Parts: sequence; C-alpha cells; structure tokens
Amino acid sequence: MRWLTLYARSRQVPASLAAVVISAVAVWALARDGGAGAGDPRLPVLVLAAGAMAASTGLSGQDLALDRTAAIRWVPRRAAHVLLAGTVVAVVLLAVQAVGEDMATTAFVVRDSAGLMGLVALGAAVSGGQYAWTPPFAWLSFVFFAPPPTSTPMRVATWMLLPPGTAAGTWTALALATAGTAAYAIAGPKR
Repeated sequence: MRWLTLYARSRQVPASLAAVVISAVAVWALARDGGAGAGDPRLPVLVLAAGAMAASTGLSGQDLALDRTAAIRWVPRRAAHVLLAGTVVAVVLLAVQAVGEDMATTAFVVRDSAGLMGLVALGAAVSGGQYAWTPPFAWLSFVFFAPPPTSTPMRVATWMLLPPGTAAGTWTALALATAGTAAYAIAGPKR
C-alpha cells in the first residue's frame, strides 16, 4: 500500500482533491443563492470542468524520464488514473447535489465528467501535464459564448451543455473520453 500512497503524493492527488471539493462547494453555494435556473447546465459544467482541470495537474510525474524508465507497465496505470479522476470529479458533484440543490442529472454528470477527463488526458498527451488544463478551459470558454446549437456541428461543439440523451453530446463525450484516455495511456504525457 505504500506504493499507492507515494504514487498519489507524486501526482498531487491530495491538492487536486481539495481543489475539486472546494470548487464544487463554491458553485453549490452560488446555486443555493438562486443565481441560475434549476435547469441551467452552466453551473454543473463549471464544477466538472474545474474538477477536471484540477485533476490534470497529476497527469505527469515529477520526472518524466524516471516515469518512462520504470520497470512497471504504465498503460493500465495511466488509464486507471484518468478513469478514477473522472469518477471522483463526478462523485463529488453528485455528493454536493445530494446535500443541497439538484443542479444536474446523473447521466449529465457522468457524460460531461467522462468527456472532460478525456479532453484533459488528450491535452496531457499532446502538450504535457502542465498544460493539460488548457483544452477543457478553451472548449468551456467557447461553449459559454457560443450561439444556440441549431446544426449538428454546433451541437457537437456545445456538447457540454446539451441535455443528457442527446446523440451529439453523448457521442462527442464518448469519443473524447476514449481518444483521450487511449492517447494518454499509450503515449503518456508529452515531455
């Protein structure tokens, strides 16, 4: 069990978890205030994106050369790291919702958490762990200011805010989760 503790500390898991919880509680406090409507998906998406960005700090270790020369298989560990981080981000939002305001459905939270973690993992594989937060931040910024989705390309681009069960939103999140997790698991973070 000592290796798991060392791994968690080297990947900054305690700090990331604290950031995820603090952001979820802060947004929950804003939602309690009645700032947005009950069906407004922007607040839960903001929580999930902040959680995914906080988790992105742990997608690269202290020394990439040491990670690459380790005698252990990194592919399953990297994939598990992304999947576990996405699960934690979703569970924190669902737990905060259970205590207070109901901001989003479970299907919405699971879909967006998976897609955002895939986007973070893709960012780590392409630009390194220190910049893995930039793709979800850029996409979220676009989504908040994008016009209403009337065409399929705009529905794909604004997948984060679409209702659960929407084909474009579900398939986009699934594609991002699969591609990002696979790219990060196989290639690891960029140097």
